[in-house]
Amino acid sequence: MDAAYVDLGDGVFRATALTGGPWSPGHQHAGPPSALIARTIERAGANEGFTHLGRLTVNLMRPAPIGECRVEIAADYVGRNAGHYSGRFIAGGKEAARFTALAQREDGLPIPKGTPGHPPPAAPKPPETCPVVTMHFADRPFGYADLVENRLAAGHFFKGPCAVWFRMNHPLIKGERPSPYQRVAVAADSGNGISAALDFGKYVFINCDLTINLFRRPEGTWICLEARSFFGGNGCGLAESALYDERGLIGRATQSLAVRAR
Repeated sequence: MDAAYVDLGDGVFRATALTGGPWSPGHQHAGPPSALIARTIERAGANEGFTHLGRLTVNLMRPAPIGECRVEIAADYVGRNAGHYSGRFIAGGKEAARFTALAQREDGLPIPKGTPGHPPPAAPKPPETCPVVTMHFADRPFGYADLVENRLAAGHFFKGPCAVWFRMNHPLIKGERPSPYQRVAVAADSGNGISAALDFGKYVFINCDLTINLFRRPEGTWICLEARSFFGGNGCGLAESALYDERGLIGRATQSLAVRAR
């Protein structure tokens, strides 16, 4: 159990306990499946010369049980500058998620000095200056919280808006080094959790989807989420995260929330 997944071949994987999420001991956190999907898109895009994952949208249809799963992908359109992809994540013999993605062709194009809004802002604090925090839940002693290391850059864990660094403690796939895009996807689904403003004991606020938009390739092993959650008073909500690497802003992630009383 030194990785989130074991590659069984032909697009089939076995999820380990490191993928376990906070809502049920038998279900995966959506971060690792999103990273597995990102890996599949990276490989498909690379065959067409697309080296940047500009957008990933994952529609979460049902909980994904820990166990055997697979990713299916299709190219919807392949053009000169971009490729559009879609597919399914299947776990426990059922469709757990559908996804769409945009992969882009990169071209060296320096940003002119003095361009408004550039360089983009940096994260509130660098990871080496931030205290280590843990997202363990009392009834979830092992899982996703062990897959990643967290450091608090601003605010407080599970008490509203905050900024938290993520670094993977284990590979996504056994025997592979996770790519920067996979590191982003593993972390980005946690925005609604780390910025929780409602009592976990009284409410659930599960995300129905995840959209990641990136304007440049992430660098390094640390990814920071500067996250906050909004609630409409109608059982619906939105979590929004600014995404950073150690160099600065790289994009944003959003999650549509279903908010219910326990």
